[in-house]
Amino acid sequence: MDVVIETKGLSKFYGRIKAVDRLDLKVEVGTVHGFLGPNGAGKTTTIKLILGLLKPDSGSIQVLGYEKGGNRTDVRSRIGYMPELPKLPPFLKGRELLEIYGEIYGLSSIDRSKEAKRLLELVGLSNRYNDRIGQYSKGMQQRLGLAQALIGDPDLVILDEPSIGLDPVGMVEVREIIRKIASEGRTVFLSSHLLNEVQQICSHVTVINRGMKLIEGEISNLLEKFSKPGEVIVELEKVSPDVVKAIRNLSFVEKVNWVGNRAEILCSKPGDFRADISRAISDAGGLIIGMKVEEKSLEELFLELMKGGS
Repeated sequence: MDVVIETKGLSKFYGRIKAVDRLDLKVEVGTVHGFLGPNGAGKTTTIKLILGLLKPDSGSIQVLGYEKGGNRTDVRSRIGYMPELPKLPPFLKGRELLEIYGEIYGLSSIDRSKEAKRLLELVGLSNRYNDRIGQYSKGMQQRLGLAQALIGDPDLVILDEPSIGLDPVGMVEVREIIRKIASEGRTVFLSSHLLNEVQQICSHVTVINRGMKLIEGEISNLLEKFSKPGEVIVELEKVSPDVVKAIRNLSFVEKVNWVGNRAEILCSKPGDFRADISRAISDAGGLIIGMKVEEKSLEELFLELMKGGS
């Protein structure tokens, strides 16, 4: 099985409002797949359809190799889910919450206790083991929600806005936990509007708007495909006529701005030309101190897609 989630022509209406519109979605095994879109784009509705919490009006859903997988008890037991802004009972202790979920998953009393300890350690809450959830900060509750989603050792973990409402420290903590989850071989499908976070932790992305898919694929490939001609900044030990001529003679170079020993090279087409530039400078007798590419960000791509779809 190479695909964990696949939808074809998936649609869902709320009255006359089409929340999901003929959505074709594919999430590959072993990826951290970001699901992006503005508020009201249909992200949470799509997740609920995948989980079997809502019924589609048309189209098909395959989860973990099964049609309508989210509706099957045996498939649901292999899915971990954290909803947006999880509401956790404040009167329970952190370990008690996880042990209750462990009981639901059929774990023995001993195994429930062991799993609660393991997961609380994973999410950095082992020192708050016996504290009541009402005493947890917002970030701690998010981390506990992640721990709850990992009960039963799921193959697929679905997270709806896992970093929402967190301060920068909390966002970093959640990011690292998601990386740990993925490093254990699980597939992670996460909805978010925090584009910088998605770019840092996701390998693949799907962008939707008004329930329709705009793009999907590996983030690095999408950024390269949709990037406009880029800029490479090179800092040299010293500038010589031979080096200036070598850079200007490169076929993809449209313009060069010199600021002291720094060359700002504007390229006529998208692509990674660092190796070509480095070779040309070295052959001309130049010495490179530093080089960087002004790359397109996921946020820039997202905003262009939203602008084009408005």
